[in-house]
Amino acid sequence: MDIATVNALSYRDFLNIFGNVVEKCPSIMAAVWSSRPFANLTALEAAVSQSIDALPESGKEGILRCLSELGGRDQSVNLSPESREEQAAAGLDVLNPTEASRMDRLNLEYGSALGFRLSCAPG
Repeated sequence: MDIATVNALSYRDFLNIFGNVVEKCPSIMAAVWSSRPFANLTALEAAVSQSIDALPESGKEGILRCLSELGGRDQSVNLSPESREEQAAAGLDVLNPTEASRMDRLNLEYGSALGFRLSCAPG
């Protein structure tokens, strides 16, 4: 999809396509929509970053709390299609029972210590 097509999307269509760019936080992309028109993809990416940067710390922490756990339990039920794909690329979809149990323990420890889930971003 070219940037002219992105700029021409209705609010509803924009959210249907891009609403989960920031996982489980469509309000970020709703704010980004109002920054149109975008000159190019870099401008769209900058608008996403600026929307997140403008949040108070509690809002940024809220985004982190919405992220899916890495590996471990409930992977087939609680993952968005995007997260499922990212975790599969990292090999987290094929953990054996011992590895999955360890990921559960690490997720619990990390969440207890920091208040949000351990996460990784594709890069």
